[in-house]
Amino acid sequence: KPDVLLWCIWAIQQYAKKAGKESCLKLYYQLLRDIIQFIEDGNHPNLRIDDNGLLFADGKTEAITWMNSTVDGRPVLPRTGYIVEFNALWYNDLKFMESMATENKNPEQALHYAELAAKCKESFVQVFLNDYGYLYDYVDGNMVDWSVRPNMILAVALDYSPLEQSQKKSVLDICTRELLTPKGLRSLSPKSVGYNPMYTGPQTQRDYAYHQGTVWPWLGGFYLEACLKLYKRTRLSFVERQMVGFEDEAFQHCLGTLPELFDGNPPYRGRGAISFAMNVAEVLRTLELLEKYKY
Repeated sequence: KPDVLLWCIWAIQQYAKKAGKESCLKLYYQLLRDIIQFIEDGNHPNLRIDDNGLLFADGKTEAITWMNSTVDGRPVLPRTGYIVEFNALWYNDLKFMESMATENKNPEQALHYAELAAKCKESFVQVFLNDYGYLYDYVDGNMVDWSVRPNMILAVALDYSPLEQSQKKSVLDICTRELLTPKGLRSLSPKSVGYNPMYTGPQTQRDYAYHQGTVWPWLGGFYLEACLKLYKRTRLSFVERQMVGFEDEAFQHCLGTLPELFDGNPPYRGRGAISFAMNVAEVLRTLELLEKYKY
């Protein structure tokens, strides 16, 4: 998938927070540079940097994002062109690389990454932010996806955001009003066309519902991280209450873990795989963030 490299840099960024930038430089700096250079040189078969600084990927005939359900070999959601979380990650990764190059005492490299990031930031706001205060899910030429989906929350939660403070708050507010549940974020707003929140029935029926309103806890982790970054300690009790909703689930399906997804409507029944590592990891990461903001 085209976003694997982008998530790889994000994962190394998390390592740097734990082990320190010096350790990260020794182990991963060359890999980080190689990843960025690989994308810059146009070597990825389905990821390119356009003149506006944004990443473009073709998803018309293949499911290329985490919303990867297919029916009869065709993606249920053909997300294509400028994809919002791809470009939020790209901006974050470039700014992280700028900081790592600075740490490595290489001002020329740092300047290069800073220039790429600045171009991406300007275009990101122009392309994705609409007059209603949220972000398009993807933009492909004249094709604009107005669906309210949770992928935009990454542009608020990541350490480096292309959005201004007021824009972040607007995106977070819409996610709160239309996507938030006790189990995480819905994959589609109930107000959007195609909302299908019940992950039940035969395989094809479930494939069509997989990302059309079902709830994913791992997205809730980024939502809660965004809350803490924007509102700091004032949201601690809110985040703690959200965490309570997962305690019972750890004993309902498979002991000590969480299922893959939940229905988008009450009572939010757990569905899919009985244990899903991404969900467990994000809940643990959120609990760790809570401790950080308490002290």
